[in-house]
Amino acid sequence: MKTGWLLFAALLLAACEQSHTPLYLPDGENYPETLDAWGVLQQRDGQLQPAAGVLPYDLNTPLFTDHAHKLRTIWMPEGSHARYADERFDYPVGTVLSKTFYYPLDAQGRLLRSEQHAVEAVELKRVRLIETRILLRQEQGWVALPYVWDSAQREATLEWAGASFDLQLHDPQGEVLAVDYQVPDANQCAGCHEEQAGKGVQPLGPKARHLNKDFAYAEGTANQLLHWQAVGFLQGVPAAVDEVPRNARWGEPREGEDLQAQARSYLDANCSHCHNPQGPGRTSGLYLDPATPLSIAYGLCKQPVAAGKGSGDRLVDIHPGAPEKSVLSFRLHSTDPSIMMPELGRSTSHRAGLEVIDRWIASLVGEC
Repeated sequence: MKTGWLLFAALLLAACEQSHTPLYLPDGENYPETLDAWGVLQQRDGQLQPAAGVLPYDLNTPLFTDHAHKLRTIWMPEGSHARYADERFDYPVGTVLSKTFYYPLDAQGRLLRSEQHAVEAVELKRVRLIETRILLRQEQGWVALPYVWDSAQREATLEWAGASFDLQLHDPQGEVLAVDYQVPDANQCAGCHEEQAGKGVQPLGPKARHLNKDFAYAEGTANQLLHWQAVGFLQGVPAAVDEVPRNARWGEPREGEDLQAQARSYLDANCSHCHNPQGPGRTSGLYLDPATPLSIAYGLCKQPVAAGKGSGDRLVDIHPGAPEKSVLSFRLHSTDPSIMMPELGRSTSHRAGLEVIDRWIASLVGEC
């Protein structure tokens, strides 16, 4: 009898860890209640990993989200592909993007505060899973869906209203950081992903300048854009990939990526989805996208528009040589919901990233 139960348990575990064919949902609103039904992620050999035919990917400089680490994946229906463009790829109907937010654990099971490196899978015993966001390309446009993981880390459930978690993050020096982690509701997802006002949800991360980097795949390290093209996910990548736009890595700059390149990459990842000439933040007149030159439009000696107490009594967005006089620095450092930028996605400030921003502002020459 005992042997029979052990066999039954083994079969159940195998069933839980089996691969799934990703879900093709080109239209309609019959969205799965559980993440497992999408078939883009699987739990196998103690890991959360992409399912067969699903690619992991990483970004040169990612959005900061309360120190959460992220496992990103993409899947496209068989026989379809995205078309390369400098700004925004044309993804086929049925494309599924996933982004899983998690924190590493130390030997005592405490959540760690650390900077992330690219990963192809996560060891479930060494992390706490928080949420997985699905971005689905349907015939009528993109749809954002938030899934929240259960405490056993066996399944994530669709939560239209989002969720919140009070977390304690520990660093190697023994400092503890309290985090009010917010899983956005579906409307908040749309608010951040509406890169062009009135144009609906759009993917923010998987663009050429963010993806143009090497990734350590199981079969070997390769440039992500070239790898996507090799597996049939992308067409039209320029032969000279070195000439493709590429954001700097703010924390670990490559050769030739100076302080300004790092700072602008950080502002691009964290701010330009709103602060661009077509974005929701366009009425501010502050454009932090890569196409805007370093000028008054980028904030140099620019007076803020209707910032109220968000200005911190500072007169310009970026004051050359003086981060302490710059509204941009003030709002990035703030954790006051009525002041801080970005408005969503964090309850803490990112010391390491903002140290780069402040050093860059301090290095600028000129007077206002």
